[in-house]
Amino acid sequence: MTCNVPGRHSLFWKLACLLVAFCLLMIWLSWSWGRYMEQRNQFLSDEARGTLTRYAAEAEQAWHQRQSAGIDDWLQTMHQREKGWVGVIGGDLQSLSNQSLTDKEIGRLTSLRGLDWPVHKKGRPWMRIPFPGDPSTGSLVIELPQRFLPGQYRVFWRVITNGVIPGLFTLLLCVGLYRLLVVPLNHLRAQANAWRADQLNVRLSSRTTNRSDELGELGRAFDHMSERLQSTVALQQQLLRDLSHELRTPLSRLRVASESEQSLDALRERIGREVDGMQRLVDDTLQLAWLDTERTRLPDEAIQIQALWEMLTENACYESGWPAAQLRCEVDACCWVRGNLNTLAQALENMLRNAIRHSPAGGVVALGGRREGEFWHLWLEDQGGGVEETDLERIFLPFTRLDGSRPGNGGFGLGLSIARNAVQRQGGKLWAQNTGSGLRMNIQLLVHASPV
Repeated sequence: MTCNVPGRHSLFWKLACLLVAFCLLMIWLSWSWGRYMEQRNQFLSDEARGTLTRYAAEAEQAWHQRQSAGIDDWLQTMHQREKGWVGVIGGDLQSLSNQSLTDKEIGRLTSLRGLDWPVHKKGRPWMRIPFPGDPSTGSLVIELPQRFLPGQYRVFWRVITNGVIPGLFTLLLCVGLYRLLVVPLNHLRAQANAWRADQLNVRLSSRTTNRSDELGELGRAFDHMSERLQSTVALQQQLLRDLSHELRTPLSRLRVASESEQSLDALRERIGREVDGMQRLVDDTLQLAWLDTERTRLPDEAIQIQALWEMLTENACYESGWPAAQLRCEVDACCWVRGNLNTLAQALENMLRNAIRHSPAGGVVALGGRREGEFWHLWLEDQGGGVEETDLERIFLPFTRLDGSRPGNGGFGLGLSIARNAVQRQGGKLWAQNTGSGLRMNIQLLVHASPV
């Protein structure tokens, strides 16, 4: 069992990076925000520390000015500022004021908390703040004011931390997944709906087709399929229009013949000739349509061009009345190509008939070729005068017949279209060029080693 590793541009890596980044972000957020909320919920704020430190400085100043009397006056002032117990003690935990401590108050002195200690117990703890100038002289002891208690919005911040913020980041993850996956799928769905509405010219945006992942490949396949559908439908419509146009002429001649006063034998001959022509036209049109729509490659076999040419020229000489000397083969016997024999024979026969039809009486049609790497380059030359440079591609279009440019007549303009489609279906190329005295049809086919 083989395991296919995703490619470098695979959608797998994009999804993996997105999810890993999301997980790392949530871990970092949980750690950093958790520490921040711990500071907010368990430790005094900077404002509370500053206020309590200022109170301690005031108590120290009162002690230095008037000793215990100064502490008494200051405590009376503090009772008006803060609600709760306030006292000043020395290093021996004795009161520095003239009022002694009770046993209960002395018991509370054993559980005093510093400004930097966490405050997580219920109730209002007693805080000990040493004098800023000389901590050994004394300390302020105060029951923490209600407004300085941390964690007053603990439930609110828990909801924000454990609910709102993860929800927002999850929403961002969903937006990223939507843009990464759903948006291009919506574009593909829109194109499929356009096909259903016969809008075959609709194409995907470059943002989808330029992607280097699987969705980009799918988008390019959709566009290619759309182009193929559009060209196939256009070809079929054009073939139907051209076929109907081509059938009008023989049908008109049949109508004229049926209404004429000619003999029965002549009428039969005329009907037979017109029916044969229409049959060839329909067969060629169907053959061209099949070659254009059937895209599977034909089975390959070894073909010797010299033997194929001898078979084709024998039939061509019989049909055209040309002597075999006018149909020359200048290709060596070592010329073996890979292709489908029937299809290649049909293509070469159509080109040979076309060359004979457009060459003057006594002209020469020659087949030549040379090997070029992995291909055989073959060419079929006639002496028909050639065509205009602008028509070298147009002659391969169905039902194209150039008026007056080359001698000869007849045919429906389908032979070269069938020939090009047949050659392309077996991995080859077919193109035309002028030689000065005629037209050269160039064929490129894959080499096959000649059998021993």
